[in-house]
Amino acid sequence: MTGGRVVVLGGGGLTGRCSVRALADGGVFDSVVAADLDVELARSSARAAGPRASAERIDVRDRAAVVRLLHGARVVVNAVQYGLNLAVMEAALEARVPYLDFGGLFHTTRRQLARDAEFRAAGVLAVPGLGQVPGVSNVLAMQACAPLDRVDSIVIRDGWRDRTVGGPEISFTWSPSTFLDEMVEPAVVFEDDAYREYPPMSGAEEFDFAPPIGRTRVYRTLHSEAATLPDSLRAKGLRRCEWKEGGPGIELLRTMALLGLGSDRPLAVGAQEVVPRAFTTALLKREGLLGVPDGVVADDWEVLDIEVTGTGRAGPVVLHASARFPPKPEWRLSATEYAVGVAGAIGAELIATGEISSAGVVPPERCVPAGPFRAALRARGIETAIVPPEAPLPHEPPRSGPGLRR
Repeated sequence: MTGGRVVVLGGGGLTGRCSVRALADGGVFDSVVAADLDVELARSSARAAGPRASAERIDVRDRAAVVRLLHGARVVVNAVQYGLNLAVMEAALEARVPYLDFGGLFHTTRRQLARDAEFRAAGVLAVPGLGQVPGVSNVLAMQACAPLDRVDSIVIRDGWRDRTVGGPEISFTWSPSTFLDEMVEPAVVFEDDAYREYPPMSGAEEFDFAPPIGRTRVYRTLHSEAATLPDSLRAKGLRRCEWKEGGPGIELLRTMALLGLGSDRPLAVGAQEVVPRAFTTALLKREGLLGVPDGVVADDWEVLDIEVTGTGRAGPVVLHASARFPPKPEWRLSATEYAVGVAGAIGAELIATGEISSAGVVPPERCVPAGPFRAALRARGIETAIVPPEAPLPHEPPRSGPGLRR
């Protein structure tokens, strides 16, 4: 069934605005609401999305207001900061509206999963981590493992490269708060039926990604895939699951995080108290370093590689599931903004059409149908593949360029 209203909370933000536009273009919903604390950003997002979209001001910490806004909606896409995921989930449960978000940075995701019984009892679906990574990564990993009798290891690696000409040397195309948290929080790896913490930015290795990324140094950081895949693949004997990422600028991010620029602990500066995290975000916004600047054509790329080791009918096997994420210059969106927002929009559409029909708090690998999901990604220019390592994604020659892009 199509029609009805979809609400995007954080619909004026870097990734939420992409979801708004993709949902307005998709034709599954009659109307799309871009809701944001900054109503001017929400209005800008709605204008870019066209006549199906409208804007609302919302503070997601006001539960009663969120419940009122969600009442009667078909789906809510939560694109706000991950620390607010549980509050938004609770409002969606009260409003009896299916919910999805873009990830909880492992620990929040685990807390979300603990609410499964409440959502199942109410017959309401919540999908934590249905964006790019997590999201696309989970669905591809699960599909790659499906034909195997046993799965020993899943290593998820993500690399990026910016070929943009004329842009600033530094810009953020994903929440700076989340990214800075990844740089300083211990990385959690699933090993031998238990979780183990490693120092952030440990386990450095050089990895050859498909073009246009090429050879890139990646590091362990905290991420959400390991929060759900070990449980989802327990029957196949999964013994190891970890995440690594890297690309130009990641060492600078680490330095910023070590300086405390992502801290939420207030700091006395003269007679004022300043929250470093809020200051950093406000400064980046003032300097025009959030998103793709006006007059700049985005040409950054991101490649995901999932290495699955296990046993099939013919014996030991190594598979690589891959995705290549392009920018969307005509929408003035970077690769990450586009991939996260589009994946969430596809998820909302699959919920509305009944192709995702579970109840409870269900990770994407256990409820998202891989075939329709990947077909929808392909229709939006995002290539995915499950191949042996000697068969990479189609060739795209790399070039060099400035910038800090994820």
